[in-house]
Amino acid sequence: MKKETTVPTMKDVAKEAGVALGTVSKVVNGLPVGESYRLRVEAAIEKLNYQVNSYAQGLKSSRTYTAALLIPNTKTPFFSSLAYYINLSLLKRNYRMLLCSTDFDLSQEQEYVTMAQQNKVDGIIGLTYNPNLLVDEHIPFVSIDRSMGPNIPCVASDNFAGGQLAAEKLADLGCKHVAFLRIGSSLSNEPNKRKSGFENGCLARGLTYEMKILNDGDSFEEFEKFLKDHIQNGKLIFDGIFCVTDNVAWSVLKILDKLHQQVPEDVQVIGFDGIRMFGDQDYICSTIVQPLPDIAEMCVELLLQENMMPKPPLVCLPVTYAWGGTTRENFEE
Repeated sequence: MKKETTVPTMKDVAKEAGVALGTVSKVVNGLPVGESYRLRVEAAIEKLNYQVNSYAQGLKSSRTYTAALLIPNTKTPFFSSLAYYINLSLLKRNYRMLLCSTDFDLSQEQEYVTMAQQNKVDGIIGLTYNPNLLVDEHIPFVSIDRSMGPNIPCVASDNFAGGQLAAEKLADLGCKHVAFLRIGSSLSNEPNKRKSGFENGCLARGLTYEMKILNDGDSFEEFEKFLKDHIQNGKLIFDGIFCVTDNVAWSVLKILDKLHQQVPEDVQVIGFDGIRMFGDQDYICSTIVQPLPDIAEMCVELLLQENMMPKPPLVCLPVTYAWGGTTRENFEE
């Protein structure tokens, strides 16, 4: 007859280590004990393969050590990288992440928030698009890229400065007549400031510019038509293009190739986000880099801090420019 296997308990660990039950509890919860006691308890835990019951810990401390992350999807490189760094930041604090991928479905966002609250998560970090999202005022919430009210902190890159930096870089690289291509949500959010920052940079540097603005769901063929309409004698009249995201830039690069325009010889292209090939290799284009590790750290820090009241309504983190092959590395007259 097969012998029944019993799951080791904290009492078993205390008996194996020859210490009091309270000492085991302190070690498990990261509280200070004498070094010799800690080593004995850790050795007993390893020998018995004792597994900490985090759910039971949470009941005692009124915490579940779980945080929910709402993002539109995990196939877009920016969103997947964001999830990666937020998960790392939570793990450093012994928290687990409940990943909720909404696929831009506004009702799904609300359902996930309700589910997260029912599961007693200790907080929610959300990159959301639902202007009417309802969140219980008693649950900590940190928003990414969109201000949701004075009591919910928003963490974002300095999008205005990023747009301005793109214009300044194109000017530094010799561009005279440039274009801004945008596709995105009509919802008021921080990334919308890239447009005004770019305009400001163009005005400051004396660049002439034109814009093509599309809404989410519009066809990229509109960009192709726009660029075709600005070709004279086989050459695009723009010598520089700023795209609102690297994803847009990647599609525009393919359109330019189709139109027989050389990058960066004929036209230089800058995107926004800092997306890399295969996650950690070369940038897919020259780009304004969002500091994703810093964004993740700030989101988690604000989410878990209990004694910082009131929390800041908006935290803007600095961006940088990175060369990715679609601009000249330097400019010579």
